[in-house]
Formats: sequence, structure tokens, C-alpha cells
Amino acid sequence: MVITSLGKTVGRGQATVLLALWMAQASGMFGQSATPAADATPAADASRAADATPAADAEPAYTPLTEHERLRLYLKRLVSPEAAFRSAAAAGIDQAMDTPKEWGEGGLGYARRFGSAYAEHIVRETLMFGSSSVLHEDNHYVRSGETGFGRRLKYALESSVLARHDDGTRQLSISKIGSALGASFIWRIWQPPSTNSVGDAMENFGIAMGVSAGFDVAREFLPDLFHRKRGSD
Repeated sequence: MVITSLGKTVGRGQATVLLALWMAQASGMFGQSATPAADATPAADASRAADATPAADAEPAYTPLTEHERLRLYLKRLVSPEAAFRSAAAAGIDQAMDTPKEWGEGGLGYARRFGSAYAEHIVRETLMFGSSSVLHEDNHYVRSGETGFGRRLKYALESSVLARHDDGTRQLSISKIGSALGASFIWRIWQPPSTNSVGDAMENFGIAMGVSAGFDVAREFLPDLFHRKRGSD
């Protein structure tokens, strides 16, 4: 029974993270703002000047979010396509695995799972909005501008647990990690007995952080694929 439960946990987590990459592409990166990737050399800039938008000489200094901007980002993420896709995918995976079993199958079962996933999203975003404001953390994703797959992948994965502070440095994001953990435990309130244990909450927290990392990797690399596709048309 333990092996079977572990297999279900790993399978659900892997499926959710993989779906994160697909959902990011399908929803056009959810309107996230991103900085363009830096060109390799100044000579390359000159050679492309005729058919490309010139890049700035240097990356602009980081400007901390205002409270108005933070509120706008919060409201945007609260009802974003990303939130709907994530909730729909999570509900679909749980429906296929009949988790929690008390909610049954069919349309009603799916509606309950979707509502649960979206309610957790609202709780997580609200906790992150409040805590990030107090701690002066900026959790929205900005592309690295780096060159090289390894460095960009490292940056994207680190971004799932780091936030920018008012001085522009990236440090451990207490608001992002804390809100994901807090939402996972609050989520237990409306879960039936089969999925409301501390272990279930920690599993849910791990999946949430994995999905966050998957979306950040997608935000870093998928715009390049779209750019290449448009250039080849």
C-alpha cells in the first residue's frame, strides 16, 4: 500500500509539472512582462541593426514595485489564464486518479476538484500579496538576459525560490515559499478525510513548488522558440 501511494504521489507530481510547461506555451506566457535576452556581442548588434530593434546599452537599474503595481499584479494573477489552466489541469489529474475518492467522478466530482484547486490558488496569491508587501519582495518573473542553456536554466530554477528586494538583489523568497506552505495547510480545511493529513499538505506544497519551477523554466525559454518560429515564417 505504501509503494502504491508513493507511486501515485510521484505520478501526480510529474504530470502536474509537465503540464506546467504545456500550459505556459498554450496560454502565451499569460501576459508576463519579460526583458529581452541580451545579444552575444556588440558586433552582433551592429550586424542586425537593419532588421532588429536595438537593445539598450546596459540593463536598466531595478526599480522596486510600488504598492499600486503590486496590487495590480495581484489582481491580474488572481483571475489570470494561468490560474484557470493550473486549476483545470490539477482537477483533471486528480479526477483521473480518483483523488480524493470521496468526491466521486463525473461532472460534479470534477467541479469540486476544480473549485478546490482554484480556492487554493486564491489563498496562496492572497498570502503572497500581503507577505511580499510587508517584506518588500518582488516575485514576478523577469527573464535572465543570460546566454547559455545551463546558466539560464539555473536562473529559472532559482527564481522559483528567490525574490528581488528593493536594492535589486535576489534573496530567498519568504513570501513565495511561505504562501505555498500556508495555502497547502489551509487547503486541508475543505479536504475530505482521505486527503487532509499533514502528509497530504506537504505533498501538495511540494507539487506547488515544482509547478512554480516548471512555469519559470517555460517563461525563460519558450519566448525564444516563438521568436524563432516567427522568424522562419
